Formats: sequence, structure tokens, C-alpha cells
Amino acid sequence: MDIALLIKAAIMGIVEGLTEFLPISSTGHLILAGALLGFDDDKAKVFDIAIQTGAIFAVILVYWQKIRSTLIALPNEKQAQQFALNVLVAFIPAVVLGLLFGKAIKANLFTPVVVASAFIVGGFIILWAEKRQKRNPSAIRIHDVESMTTMDALKVGLVQCLAMIPGTSRSGSTIIGGMLLGLSRKAATDFSFYLAIPTLIGAGAYSLFKERALLSVADVPLFGVGLLFSFLSAWLCIRWLLRYIATHDFVPFAWYRIAFGIVVLGTAWSGLVTWAA
Repeated sequence: MDIALLIKAAIMGIVEGLTEFLPISSTGHLILAGALLGFDDDKAKVFDIAIQTGAIFAVILVYWQKIRSTLIALPNEKQAQQFALNVLVAFIPAVVLGLLFGKAIKANLFTPVVVASAFIVGGFIILWAEKRQKRNPSAIRIHDVESMTTMDALKVGLVQCLAMIPGTSRSGSTIIGGMLLGLSRKAATDFSFYLAIPTLIGAGAYSLFKERALLSVADVPLFGVGLLFSFLSAWLCIRWLLRYIATHDFVPFAWYRIAFGIVVLGTAWSGLVTWAA
């Protein structure tokens, strides 16, 4: 295996792990990093989706106590059953809409204007959501994921579907959407992490199966390196983010998104990045 290719895989893994759970769109950053590294062919696109599984292993590790206790209590405790149902209900809309519109979205929305617009509009929505919650703290109805109803979960799941628009951010959609729906910043972040487990594992498995003709045993080291570095960087990022939201808001990420949207337009205009790929 080419060492330079493994180094590229490691860099892409780090980018995935650092951006997957922040409200800044991992897809946008992977497109940019892949273009700059020359790692953007069809196999690389499968790689980008597959290494999300490494980031999910980090979520499972950080939240293992909660996940383990829920699984143990699932047969007998109503609260555990409700929590599992909420995650399942929130997961279903992305599956349905992804299967129905996934091809059309990839064919029509991966353009510089769409990606940049999603970054910039998302940034302003974050600013609005944070301002709204600070001005009206009584709007926060739910302070922990155990207090969510099935309808709350469904609404978050529907909001997650916005992330199919490139540049939107799955984490950004679920966290900020959750806040606008009455969840506290901590509850919205926690539920976003839990919802990521079936969503990203499902997306990775589906992509690998669908594009299996592009892959061979020789690709195992490449994907292994990407998964490893995605896991390590995501683990560090999740632990940092959980500490960060205890005393900070998402406003810096909003301004970052707006700036990154301008970068998208600039790189597309200059020809440095082929965002339509």
C-alpha cells in the first residue's frame, strides 16, 4: 500500500472525526480536504462515508455507560424502552427520505452555491437559535434526553433530514433544531450523539454494500487507517465538546460557518475545489 495514500487516509480520518459532531458539516470539510489532497475519486467518496463508523465508535465509548444500562434495562424498564423508541423514531425519517431522494440530492445539490448557502444560512440560524434561547430561557422544556416524548424525537428526526443538503451538517441540524424545539443545549447535543449511532452506521454499511464493486481486499489498510484516525479524533472532539457546552454557546461555530461559506465560494470560483463532485 502506498504510504502517501495512507497519510491521506489518516488526514481525512482526522478531518472526519473533528467535524462530524460539531455543527460545521463534516461533508463540506471532507470535500474540501479531499480536493486539496487529490483524494476525491469514486472510491474516496465511499471512504468518506465508511470512516464515519470510526467516529461512531467514539460516541459509543464516551456514552457506553448509558448505552449499556439502557440495553440491560430494555426488557423491563419503561424509561429505557421509551429512550430506545425515541432513537428509532428519530432515525426513520432519514432512512425513508434518503432512499427516496438520495440520488436526486447528489445529482443536483452538490454545487458551490448550495454548499456555500447552506453554510452561511446555517450560521445565521445558529445565531438566531442561541439569541432566542438566551432571551427566552422559559422556552426550554426538556433538560435531559429521558424527558423527551416520541413526538419530540420525531421532530428532531425530521430536522435531521435537512442534513441531506450538502453543507448543512447533521450535528448542526439536530442540535440547533433540537434547541429550537425546546431542548436544552446539553439535551440536544446528547440526543444528536445517540441518533448518530444508527444513522451513520446505517449510511456507512449501505454505502459499502452499494459500491462494493469498487472495493477489494487491498483497500483494507486504507479504510483501517481512516477508521482509526476518525475514531481517535472524534473521541477527543466529543470529550472537548461536552465540556465546552457546559459553559459556552455555539456562536463561534456560527461565524466559522459563515466564513467557511465564503471559502467555498472562493475555492469554487478559483477552480481549486470541484464541489460538484
